[in-house]
This record gives sequence, structure tokens and C-alpha cells, in this order.
Amino acid sequence: MGKVKGKSGPLARRPDNSAFKQQRLPAWSPMLTANTVLPFFYLMALICMLLGVWLLLTVQSTQEIKLDYTEAGTCDICFEKRKNVSNAAQTCTCTVVFPIKKALKGDVFFYYGLQNFHQNLRRYMDSRDDGQMVGRKTNLKNPSSYCEPFTKNQNGLPIAPCGAVANSIFNDSFTLTYHGSSGPSIRVPLLRKGITWYTDKNVKYRNPKNDNMTLAQVFEGTAQPLYWQKPVYELDPLDPTNNGFINDDLIVWMREAAFPNFKKLYGVLYRASQPFTKGLPAGNYTINISYNFPVQYFQGRKEVVLTTLTWFGGQNHFLPVAYLVTSCLILLIAILLTVAWWKFGKNGKRMEE
Repeated sequence: MGKVKGKSGPLARRPDNSAFKQQRLPAWSPMLTANTVLPFFYLMALICMLLGVWLLLTVQSTQEIKLDYTEAGTCDICFEKRKNVSNAAQTCTCTVVFPIKKALKGDVFFYYGLQNFHQNLRRYMDSRDDGQMVGRKTNLKNPSSYCEPFTKNQNGLPIAPCGAVANSIFNDSFTLTYHGSSGPSIRVPLLRKGITWYTDKNVKYRNPKNDNMTLAQVFEGTAQPLYWQKPVYELDPLDPTNNGFINDDLIVWMREAAFPNFKKLYGVLYRASQPFTKGLPAGNYTINISYNFPVQYFQGRKEVVLTTLTWFGGQNHFLPVAYLVTSCLILLIAILLTVAWWKFGKNGKRMEE
């Protein structure tokens, strides 16, 4: 059977004569007049200003103490010692004394910070094996090529965990001591577990199945990263359940920072005993530092940060300042529009007149 020919001619492609296709549906078009636009601008400026002031007061309610210990106290000796690579295996401890003039109330978080360390370089971020970190035994003995040149040691043994990220783990350790006005010095208790995200601890990082073997036996036939002082299954000698790929410090470090200046959580104040039930009391404090991480090679600095947090987080002024600047800009535009309307349009005159 032959095909029915459609319409031809200049009207063949004309849309149907319907309200939708001929664009005759009812519509509402706002009339942008001075009486509607100017109040809107002033209202937006007011809203942004109130949000900015509210967030700024919230941020300023947090208490934060930063202490650069790169060369502070007796750490200048360790700083010079770490300049020589041949001293990398030698231990070095130092002490920094600092005061807290106003008590830090509530939960207090202990961070370590690095400056000028670029964890956001693509080659550095790719230098890891997520299959190995999730506990796959095939990847444990055969690391991904992305980990090059940190896949095997000089004896040909596979490195676990492999890659530049794990190899460069921050390995300074801290002990904080409180010296009250009366009584003996008290070591500040820090919770060193539970500082990771749930998804990291239970999804992204898992130890290989042990099959009734010890963790050391599971990792038998592998080597520790080149710059590590001990294997991955001995990272926490005080807590056997915090070893291997599920070690909290390792997981925190493996979450790369977006900027070259960053801080990472080291511990949280344990407030179960006096005098720390309400936070860190005012007084003199001492930090004993096991100084291992060298920063001279990238012109970096190291610091510790003691801070309280609010629902908004820590001391970050970017968003409050952004709201306040936006409010000022909107208010300036509103004033300019008001002046223009007052001068040219208030009496019905047109701008071109």
C-alpha cells in the first residue's frame, strides 16, 4: 500500500492553532517599578546584614589558641637535627611552654597544622591504592601502579600502605600537661579514637580478613612505607584494635586537604575527671613533642591548635564577611537607584528627558 502524503507548501510546518503552540496561554509579567524594586533591594541588604552579623558573633564566640612549635621552646634543636636526612631514624623530643589566660569551656579539640604542604597536587592525591586500603588481599601484595615509586621497597617487598600519601604521614606526637596554681602537674587526657568519619572507618578503610591470624601475620610479606618508623600493624601499641588500615591517625591523614595550609584532628579533650570537666582551665601548659616530621624541604611550618566549636564549626570568618560585603554592595546599589529615581523618575519624567 502506498504511503499517505502529508501536507505540502509554505504552511506545511505551521504549528497547530492551539493556545499552547501559538503562545496564547495566560501569563503574569511583573511590572518592575521603583515602588517594587527599591524595597526589595533594601530588604535583601537587611537580610544579608543580619545573617552576617549573626554568623560573625557565632564565629567570635569560639575560643582558639594557635601555637607554632616549628622552632619554639627547645624544638629549635630538633628543627636543626631534621635538616639532615641521615638523622631521620633518630628520635628527638622537645618541650614548649605556653599559657591559657582564659579557660576554654566545653569540648576542646586538639589539632595539628601544617603550612605550605600541598596535599591537593593531583599526582600526590592519585598516589594511593583504595583497593588495598579497603582490605583486598590481592591489592595487599600487588599494589596499584598509581603508587609508583612507593609500591615496593629496595628488597622487592610490596609496601602496605603504598603511595605518597601514606608515605608522608604526619608522625609527630604530643603530650599536653597542665600546671595549676596549686597542686601537682596533671596530664591532659585526650581521646585519640573516634576522630574519624563513620564512612571512613567502616566503608573506605578495612583490614584484610585475618582468618584467625594475628594482624602481623596478615601483613606478613609486606614492608612498611619508606619513611615510616614502624609497620602499619604496630601504629598504636596501646590499643590493638586501632592498628592496620583502620588506625584513626592514618585515616585522618589520608583525607587530603584542599589547601596548602590546613589542620587535622589529633584528639578531643576527655572531660571525665577534674579539673577538666568543664573544659581546659586557665593556667600554664606544657606540650612534650616527639619531633619527627621534617618541614624544611618545603619551607613549611608546624603548629598545634586548641579550639572550641559551635554549630557553625571553628573560627572561619569567610562566610560572615561574605554576607556583610554582599549586604554593603546591595545597599550601595539600592542607594544609587534611589538617587536616580528621585532625580529623574519621581515626577514621571523619563530618563532621556
